[in-house]
Amino acid sequence: MQPAMMMVVFTVFFGKMAKVSSGDLPYPVFAYLGLVPWTFFATGMANAGNSVVGSERLITKIYFPRLAIPFAAVAAAIVDFLIAFLLLLALMFFYGIQPGMNLLLAPVVFLPIVLTALGVGTMLAALNVAYRDFRYVIPFLTQLWMFATPTVYMQPDAAMRGSFKTLLSLNPLTGLISGFRAACRGGNIDWGQWGLSTALAVVIFVVGCLIFRRMEQNFADII
Repeated sequence: MQPAMMMVVFTVFFGKMAKVSSGDLPYPVFAYLGLVPWTFFATGMANAGNSVVGSERLITKIYFPRLAIPFAAVAAAIVDFLIAFLLLLALMFFYGIQPGMNLLLAPVVFLPIVLTALGVGTMLAALNVAYRDFRYVIPFLTQLWMFATPTVYMQPDAAMRGSFKTLLSLNPLTGLISGFRAACRGGNIDWGQWGLSTALAVVIFVVGCLIFRRMEQNFADII
């Protein structure tokens, strides 16, 4: 229900009061198409970031691959995503929007979002063990990252030029959420932007796992 409630709030303030453009889509559908993948990412990242500290008794008693803890936290968020996705299909049906064959590409487009959540989540999980104040950084990071990503607003054409375009391209969720929205609504996917975002997602995943593996040998002592 979290993305659905957020969709209602943003529809009132952005869609009705601020009159934010949503192209040829009704604003509730446009916002929900962005909030479904974003809510998965934010939930998976936050749960993974706090997962190791929350598994203190398990880590100190037996040995097992520690990466399983943040990975399991992200996997649990996928279940919530699937339920929210069913509500998305119902919402599109209510507004008379036919997804088209591109909907079959949604799992492919969604996979790099999972990798990004795993990469950032595992890195935060390791840092949260060594530096406990990181648990206060995660909510702030989530909120800041959301408004730096075109989830509930369209990417303005003027912003896609010059140095600002470069900054937006460094945010992997910009291309990934745009690709997910296009796949679900039946639009054209910008494969160039999606490919760049996917490459960044893979880098984040690898770096996050390497940092985690380097720090995990001291988890049992520090925690």
